[in-house]
This record gives sequence, structure tokens and C-alpha cells, in this order.
Amino acid sequence: MFYRKFGKRALDIVGAIGLLTIFGLPMLLIALMVRLTSHGPVLFRQKRYTVDSRPFKVYKYRSMVPDAPERANQRFDDMDNYLTTIGKLLRRTSLDEMPQLLNVLKGDMSFIGPRPLADSDYRVIDLRKMNGADQVRPGISGLAQVNGRNNISDEQKAAYDQEYAEHVSFMLDLKIVLKTIGKVFRQSDIDRDEERDVNVVRHVK
Repeated sequence: MFYRKFGKRALDIVGAIGLLTIFGLPMLLIALMVRLTSHGPVLFRQKRYTVDSRPFKVYKYRSMVPDAPERANQRFDDMDNYLTTIGKLLRRTSLDEMPQLLNVLKGDMSFIGPRPLADSDYRVIDLRKMNGADQVRPGISGLAQVNGRNNISDEQKAAYDQEYAEHVSFMLDLKIVLKTIGKVFRQSDIDRDEERDVNVVRHVK
């Protein structure tokens, strides 16, 4: 109970500050590369949902060209035609997620929790409201992400999210962190199973 109420947020703050300090320069270099290799904003911003299904803006490095059609990722048959050169690398290595450290520091997100979803994932959003999974902060990685990501059904995702919300603990978070690191190094579940972002022309409002 202490970890859920106090320890988890404390680790998020300390971890976010530490990682932003360590990776601040590399993040600036990535931002510069995004800017120099394609026209458009450095960051992709999109409405997602946090505790109690309140909306917030999630941050990522932009990985697609500015004129990419407004469409969910799983509906792209020719995704490579819209990814920038640096965008392909960022997605494959998950480095496009690094700006979410700012979301963690702000308190919109945690390092571990159910992935923050876009409006296109209305089914999972509704299921989370019903099963209580929207009562914990969304995370950069989560239980569903290390158990199949978009290879599993909406119902399975929501079930994993509920399981996490009901059993938040330091050891569970550590287990998910280690599994996430392993998936990133193996580059598994990266391209095909990218969560259902809707990549819009208007990246910055």
C-alpha cells in the first residue's frame, strides 16, 4: 500500500530526473536529427488518458513525415513510405518514447502502468473504466506490453491492465522493467505491434 501511494511516485520523480540528466544531451541530439532530416515539429503530441480517464498530451519524437494521413498505425499498408529515415531507427529502438520522461516528471504518467491510449482505442478505454484499470497512472511500459502488445485482443489488454491495477507492487514493476529491457534489446514487438497511435498531420496544436 505504501509503495502504491507514495513509493511508486517517488521513484518516478527520481528516475525521471536522473534519466533526463544522463540522457539530456543525447535527447537534444536526437531532436536535432529529427529537425534536420525532415520538415515539421520535433515532437509528436497527442491526446491520451491518465488517472480517472482525464486527458493529457503525450510526447514522442516525431517519426513520420508531416503529411502522413490521419489513420491508426494498424491500418497502414505502406507505413515505411511515411516514416522518416531517423523515424525508422527511433521506432525500432523505442527511442521515440524518450520524451515521455517529461510526462513522467509532470505526473501524467509513470514508468510502469497501462499504456496511455488514444481515442482510437475507445474499446480498451471503456473496458478500463469498467474494471478499474484507469485508477492507476498509465506507463511507458506495462503488463500488456510485455505480454504481446497488439498481438493480443482488446479484452486481453484490458484484463492485463486490470491485473496490474489490482496488484501494483515494487517487485511487479521491476519484473516488467526487466522484461521491457529484454524486448527492446531483442527489438521484438516494436514495429508490428506499435500501440494504436493516430499519426496526424497537425502534430502540434
